[in-house]
Amino acid sequence: MVDILHRIGVERSSPEQVYAALTTLDGLSGWWTEKTTGETDLGGVIEFRFGPGGFDMKILELDPGRLVRWEVVDGPPEWIGTTVRWELRQDADWTIVLFRHEGWREPVEFMHHCSTKWAVYLLSLKQLLETGQGAPDPRDVRISDWH
Repeated sequence: MVDILHRIGVERSSPEQVYAALTTLDGLSGWWTEKTTGETDLGGVIEFRFGPGGFDMKILELDPGRLVRWEVVDGPPEWIGTTVRWELRQDADWTIVLFRHEGWREPVEFMHHCSTKWAVYLLSLKQLLETGQGAPDPRDVRISDWH
């Protein structure tokens, strides 16, 4: 198993503010994809839709201001059964976000693409929290076509 790992710092935002951007439909649609629907409570499923497709995430763990964890229950075959984990902590004026997309079976080319796109969207999350305006799909940075 292999994982995608990223770390960002969000300036002048509390862990609670970052947590809200990861656990509300308005927050998620402000940085990841504008087409976000579903149930954001523990055990709920959130549907994220993009131009070429989408993902359904079941909410496995919620620890306000500290942790969010999802399981991919629908989407590309490489994603199904993987988990997405967000750990949050305060460090002076920064909220540190440790991101993991865990449990990939093998490091296929699609994983390289997804790693770059996760980085793009994490910067969109940072931008949303620091400036009030993220760059969710379809306004995100395009890195290539993926079919």
